[in-house]
Amino acid sequence: MKIKALSRSAGEYTRERSNDIHKLQRNLDPSLHPFEKAREYTRALNATKLERMFAKPFIASLTGHADGVYCMAKHPKDLQNLISGSGDGEVRVWRLSEQQTLWRAPNAHKGIVRGVCAFPQLDNFISVGVDKTVKIWSLDSDEPVNTFFGKSVFNAVDHHREEPWFATSGNDVEIWDVNRSEPTQTFSWGADTINAVKFNQTETNILASCGTDRTITLYDLRSSTPLAKLVMQLKTNALAWNPMEAFNFTAANEDHNCYTFDMRKMDRAINVLKDHVSAVLDVDYSPTGEEIVTGSYDRSIRIFRAREGHSRDVYHTKRMQRIFCVKYSMDNKYVISGSDDANVRLWRANASERMGSKDTRERTHLEYNEKLKNRYKHLPEIRRIDKHRHVPRAIAKASRTKKVMVQSRKVKEENLRKHSKPGTVPRVAERKKNVVGVAK
Repeated sequence: MKIKALSRSAGEYTRERSNDIHKLQRNLDPSLHPFEKAREYTRALNATKLERMFAKPFIASLTGHADGVYCMAKHPKDLQNLISGSGDGEVRVWRLSEQQTLWRAPNAHKGIVRGVCAFPQLDNFISVGVDKTVKIWSLDSDEPVNTFFGKSVFNAVDHHREEPWFATSGNDVEIWDVNRSEPTQTFSWGADTINAVKFNQTETNILASCGTDRTITLYDLRSSTPLAKLVMQLKTNALAWNPMEAFNFTAANEDHNCYTFDMRKMDRAINVLKDHVSAVLDVDYSPTGEEIVTGSYDRSIRIFRAREGHSRDVYHTKRMQRIFCVKYSMDNKYVISGSDDANVRLWRANASERMGSKDTRERTHLEYNEKLKNRYKHLPEIRRIDKHRHVPRAIAKASRTKKVMVQSRKVKEENLRKHSKPGTVPRVAERKKNVVGVAK
């Protein structure tokens, strides 16, 4: 009689110099594990509680400015340096790894510095101010490398990703070549003042601007006229292009919301980001294009997933004032904010993420917990713990008031629809409600 037997050597699954880890043979048949879901739910609940317990997003406050920080810029290829401009005309370059000032120009401009940006190919950077000048700076000198003079106050500046061109906004959108003293192109379409201008990072010849006449305008450097103009119900303060989806951009609006548009079809938004209780002053995408950070006049920073309508996290401190500028770091790990209290603050993008290197076991454990939280996030208790945030009393009170106002407006509209002829009061989608029209 011939008998076949299974034979397993312990050396195949035991470490050479340690006997503390042994491989366990496990049968994954669901009928043998009737309480598996209950155990996984308990682990997911504990992982969610631990995440909120260890959530400490604030890292450091970079002090040095004597006035509010009104603009910031990150270098597309240098992770360490950050450029900031303040209300007293000072421009600083920060070394984020050391949390110290690397370079500063105390009297860079006479008045407020309205915009800064970095050269993608060089270590130089540009600043513009209310003194009608554009200055190019180098870290090797305290004096500007070059100075351009404009006819009106500049409100923003952005650099082309590949060519030595940059765009400024003021009364018009002007395209400059660093080798010429006059703008090479000028675009205008009826706006009194243009607040912001941004180049598309993928379709590099496309740029967008927003003005005080509630418009968002698209331009193409290959043509002599603007492409299209979108009119909103309230003014747009800032905008940002999605770095991974060339046609999409997000606009920060005065009505407390941010709107994501596809530039090929701008008659309705593809997403509306809510939760702020005051005007949104700045917006920026993460390098992956999956998340958006916003800074608001209500003294809070919110992080949104690009395809969701409500924020996944909100950051605030007791001493932080109005947020004028926010940036996502190029390694997708940090968020930087500049506020009216003259501070540049550094935050973790994921509040409970542990910094530093992790061994394989720890990394596997964290990934397992994340999968469990995503699997059971719809259950009431886990959802309640995951969504709960402590916010300042003023924001909580304004949020409750806003909720009552929105609900009352819906009830009034529904009552009007009930007592009117059919079709007289049409239903307007939320993503189309704040769009007045598109001109081409």
